[in-house]
Amino acid sequence: MDLPRPGPAHKRLMRLEGRWSGFEQLSPSPFGPGGVAFGRSTCRSALDGMALVQDYEEEKDGRVAFRGHGVFTIEPGSDDVLWWWFDSMGLPPERARGHWDGDELLFEKSSTKGDVRYRYTFNDDGYRFVIENRFAGDAAFSEFMRGDYTRHDHT
Repeated sequence: MDLPRPGPAHKRLMRLEGRWSGFEQLSPSPFGPGGVAFGRSTCRSALDGMALVQDYEEEKDGRVAFRGHGVFTIEPGSDDVLWWWFDSMGLPPERARGHWDGDELLFEKSSTKGDVRYRYTFNDDGYRFVIENRFAGDAAFSEFMRGDYTRHDHT
C-alpha cells in the first residue's frame, strides 16, 4: 500500500510555515482584562508534509503570559483544514474545522462553553489573525483578539 502524499491543500496550508511576530489587541473577557500584547509563532512542516506544527507565545507586560501549540492537518478526501490547539490554560483540545476563502483561512469550533471563529487573512506583508467568541448565552460573536504578524524567515 502506498502512503498518502501531501497534495495541493497541504501546500496551501504551508503558507503559514515560518517565524512570525506582531502586536495583538486583546479585549476584556472572562480570561483577563485585555490590552496590548506581543505574539510570536513558529510554524513548521511535520510528518513528511502531512501536518503543520505551530508553537506560539504571547508576551504581556514584559513577560510570557500564555503559550500554545497547534497541529494542523488536511482532512482526507477533502480540502478542509483541521486544527487542534493545546495551551497553557490546560483545557483538553477541541478540533476546529477550517476552509480557505480566497486569501482567508477560516475556522469554526463549538463547545459547551460557546462558539469560536478564527480568521487568518493573508496580505503581502504577513497576516492578520482574529478570534471571535460567542460564549454560552450570548446572542452574537464579539472580537476577543486581533493580531497583525510579519514573517521573519522560513523554518
